[in-house]
Order: sequence, then C-alpha cells, then structure tokens
Amino acid sequence: MKKPMAIYFWGCLLFLCMLSAPAAGQSKPAETSLEPVRVTASPIIEGNAVDRYAAEKTTVSQQQIDNLNAQDITTALRKTPGVNISRYNQIGAFGGGEGGAIFVRGMGASRPGAEIKTHVDGVPMYMSIWNHPLLDLMPVDPAGSVEVYKSPQPQHFGNAAAAVNIVPKEKRTRGFLTKTKIAGGSYDTFIGTAETAGKTERFNYYLGGGYRRSNGHRDHSEGEMQNAFGRFGYQLSRHWDVYAFGLFTDNFAEDPGEKGGSAETREGTYETRAFLTSLTLRHDYAGAEGYVKVYRNAGEGDWLNQPTETSGIREDLLNDFTFSGYKIRETISPWQGGELLAGLDWQKTEGDYRKYFSDGTTDHWDGHDFTLTEPYGALSHRFGEESGLHVIPSAGARYYDNSDFDGQWGPHAGLILGYDDFQFHTGYSRGVVYPGLDVVVFSEEVIETLGTSWKDLDPEIMDHYEAGVSFQFAKSARAELTYFYNNGKDRYVIIFPPPPPPVYENVETYTTRGVETSFQAFPGEDITIFLGGTVLDTDPDDLPYSPEITVSSGVSWQFLPKWTIHLDGQYVDDMYVTSRARVSGAEDTAPVDSYFLVNGKLSRAFELAGEEVSGSVFIAGENLTDTDYEYLPGYPMAGINGTAGISLAF
Repeated sequence: MKKPMAIYFWGCLLFLCMLSAPAAGQSKPAETSLEPVRVTASPIIEGNAVDRYAAEKTTVSQQQIDNLNAQDITTALRKTPGVNISRYNQIGAFGGGEGGAIFVRGMGASRPGAEIKTHVDGVPMYMSIWNHPLLDLMPVDPAGSVEVYKSPQPQHFGNAAAAVNIVPKEKRTRGFLTKTKIAGGSYDTFIGTAETAGKTERFNYYLGGGYRRSNGHRDHSEGEMQNAFGRFGYQLSRHWDVYAFGLFTDNFAEDPGEKGGSAETREGTYETRAFLTSLTLRHDYAGAEGYVKVYRNAGEGDWLNQPTETSGIREDLLNDFTFSGYKIRETISPWQGGELLAGLDWQKTEGDYRKYFSDGTTDHWDGHDFTLTEPYGALSHRFGEESGLHVIPSAGARYYDNSDFDGQWGPHAGLILGYDDFQFHTGYSRGVVYPGLDVVVFSEEVIETLGTSWKDLDPEIMDHYEAGVSFQFAKSARAELTYFYNNGKDRYVIIFPPPPPPVYENVETYTTRGVETSFQAFPGEDITIFLGGTVLDTDPDDLPYSPEITVSSGVSWQFLPKWTIHLDGQYVDDMYVTSRARVSGAEDTAPVDSYFLVNGKLSRAFELAGEEVSGSVFIAGENLTDTDYEYLPGYPMAGINGTAGISLAF
C-alpha cells in the first residue's frame, strides 16, 4: 500500500533545488544569508510568555527542535515542563490503543476523547471520529515553532482544556535560502529533509518536505513518516498581506506487542494521511490588527490487521475525517492603554468509517457531523507604563453554540502586575470540551443499547486557576514559577446496568494541582543553561501519565570555534499509564517505574565555496546512560542509540 518513498523524497529534493537555482545565480543581496540563529539558544524551550489576559504560553522554536534532534512532535515536547509523552517506536507514533500521545498537566489520557486538541496553523489536526490526537499528523519539518497552551485560554482557542499548535515556517528577510539534511543511525534509521525559501519585496515562499524511516529497536516496531509543505505569501500593501499554507503527510507505525507476548495480541499497523489547506488574510495597523482564515483538512487514520474478539479473525478499520471552517479575529486599541479583542470561530467536524474482516465480512458507519460556532471577546487595560510600574486587569468570554448539544459559556479574567524586570500574573479561565463523534459511533455501532443517551450529554467543564511570578536578571538569566489548580467536572462516561440499559452520563470529576518552574541562564555568549520541573498532585491519584515529579535540564555550549554541544536530561517519577476508560468507576492499574534519560548532540559548523555554502556535521546520541525504561508495561524502549548526519545551507 506504500509508495516507493525513496523516489518520492529524492524527487522532492531535486525539485526544491531546481526552484532555488535561479536565485543562486543572482548577485547576493546583503540580507541573503542564513536566517539569524543564536548558537546559544535555550536548549529545551524558547521561553514562556504571558499575554495581556494573564494566560501563559510555552514556545519551542525551530532551533530547540534541532538542538534536541527531534524527529517528531513527541521528542520536541517531551522535556517541556508540564508535558509528558508515551511512545514505543523510534520513528512513528502508533495511533491505536495505547500508542503515541502527549499529556499536559494530567490531561489527555482519555481515548476515545481527549481534553487536548492539536492544530497546524491554527487548523484542527486530529482524528475526529475517536476525538483524540494522532501525533504522526503533526510533523516537525513545517514548524517554525510549536506553541503549547497548558490551560484553557478562551481568548485564543475553544473546545479544549489545553492545546498544541504548529506555527508554519515563514521567510521574513529578503533573499533566498535552500537547506537539506541527511542522517542515518541505529536500527537502520534514515532521515532526510529539504527546504527552500525566498522573499522579494512583496512575495515570499517556503517549501519543504521530509522523509524518515526506521526498522525500530524491536521486531515489528517499524515506522515511516513523510511530509511535504508549502507556504506562499504576498504583501498586498503596507498594512495588508495574504498567505496560503498547505501540508500533506503520509505515515505508518507498527505495534511490536508486549515483550514475550503472543503474536496474536500485536495490534497491527496504524497508517495516517492528511491534506490540509488554509488561506489567511491579515492586516496590521498601529491601532488595529486582525485576520480572516478559511481552511479545510481531510485525512485518514487506518488501523490495519488488528485483533478482534474472535480468535483468528483480524480487522482493518478505515477512518476518514474532515474539518472545515473559518476564523475571524480583530484586536483594536480604542484608547491609550486599552485593548479590545473580538473574534468568531466556526467549525464543521465530519467522519465515517469502513471495516473489513479477514473472514470476508464488512461493516461501515455512515458518519455524522457537528458544527460549532464560537463568538468571543475580551477587554484589557494597562494602568501605568510598561517600562515602570503597571497593572493590567482583563476579562472576557467565549460562547459555544453546538449543533447537537446545549450551549455553554467559557469566561476568563486575569490580572498582571509588573515593575521593571519583575512580573506577577494571576487568572481564572473555564475550559469547555464537547463530546466528539466518538459518542455517536459508540451508540450506533459499538454498544447499540446506548441508544440516544448521548444526545443528553453536556460538555465537560474544567475551571482553571493560576498564579505565577517571573524575574529577568538583566540579560543573564530568567526565573519563573507558576502554581495551577484545575477542577474538572461533568466528564462523560458509560454507566452499565443494573438497571439496564447502559447510558452515557456526565458524572465524573477530577482535580489536578501543581507547581511548574523554569530557569534559563545565559552566562556568556557561548553557553546557555535550562532547568525546569513540575510537581503534580491529582485526584484520583491513579490519573494516567501524571508523575508526581518531573525534572528536565539542558545546556548548549559552543566550547570551541565552530564546535557546539547540546546535552539534555530528564527525570520522570513513577506513574500510572494506559488510557482512562470512559466507563464509570474505571481504575488504572498499570504503573511504570521512574527513569532518568540523558541525550546529546555534538556538531561542527563549516563553510564551503567562499562561504556561499554553510553547514554542519553532527552526531547525536539518545539514552546515553543506557537506562531501562518504558512508557507502557511490557514495551521496553531503546537503549543507547544514535544518529549521525550532515546539513547544508546555500
């Protein structure tokens, strides 16, 4: 079913180089060079930012992704404070059962359904039918940065308690650039990427693609990921511009099964494909900025050769999903120090599936669709000057109008107090998460006796409280500490008889509370240090992927001219794992032990052809201490392993 991927990849590389060839023959403008990159960029995250509404966002930049030698979204985020992951493949995240996933402060462990939503360019990118992320649909190659929203933020997104968004790469300076990278490593792993970008006075483009494949560290843990993307922008006037973005991705990952287990229990192969397109019109004036975005994203998540309840019978489940909609947002400054924000999101979610069994029988679900209309607004005002003592109170709300469920409000309020390099923020926000298509398909196909009880469900609610402080020590260091408290209610589950029949009801509650801290130091131009951690307490105490203590650290050091080393480490406390079943009274009885990992990357930069071509050679190692660890019982992860490669830019 797979294409000849090597031909595809090298064809893309040749095409990209041909596109950049005319530019290479032109005289080189002063601004035509590599995008400016600070060698000593923070090794784990770019940083945390608090907006005017006292909401915090963590950003992982393209440089951090490269420093971490991250080949997918899980390795890019796994050391971000407050984020935990699961996986069992070197390349590719198995999308079924207990496959690859991300978790934020104890959220995200429901499959079907999840409190976390994933986006690319602000466009939904997840499996609509089962209502949870598929991480292979989130490639890192198009990412100029990755934004992590660890709390409900109605002024930015809705229908989620937390969110991850990939911001596409954009050529911001005039000139032309082409880059390529080739690497190979343990377990017959191959990595190849290529991209080209250009910007003239009005037009800019960024094209690229990547191909990754590995046989994996265990039998039947093979995986493959490929993507191609493009962003085309045009400056209509001094204040207006428009851009179109497209992403195609095609992947597969195998389930190696529990070590020592029967081959009959292995859960087959999971394939993912998607084609996303978006068109955005933006404007930026001194007192007003905003955009209109329209999008469509269609894809597939195919779970092949999975076992069934009947011995010897295997199943292919072919899931199709589609998202379409628009986003309108405007921010104005009606008076000095004031900001008024207003927006409208509209989204249509569709899905259906087909089943094929090895005994020749078939089944299908014709699908369903939801529409969700979300107007929102917020107001803030700054008292004082940003350079001195200032206070910014804010308040706002998002309203949810769902085609199948009752409407709901998501309010938020915040306060920022700042003076010089010190900032304190505190706020409240409500996350609203609607049931997905999973409740419909379960009622119509999986447990038909559920009947129409899903229609009486309410959205899940999470009330979030947060307070944090940060201090910037001139240009040499930055320290941050945040306390958070989440109170979740109305989690929907199936209640089985007695008395019959089984029904869906909003009955479960949970709380998570904790402290998150980070420290970034820049003791010199050639070295940066990061230290971060999370202490988490949950009720119930068996909430999956919620370790009590997580610590991550990293250092980037240019120890000799052209030589740079990146080291990162992570400690994760023991924790319960596996998805939180949507069944009343479900408990998690699958723990894994704590572990400590160290990874590193050593690179040497070089120039060729009179500095017309630059690049680096590198070697990267993972699990350098050869630690025995696992994210799922019976699924041991790889011991010490590595990759080596070369990157070029011209």
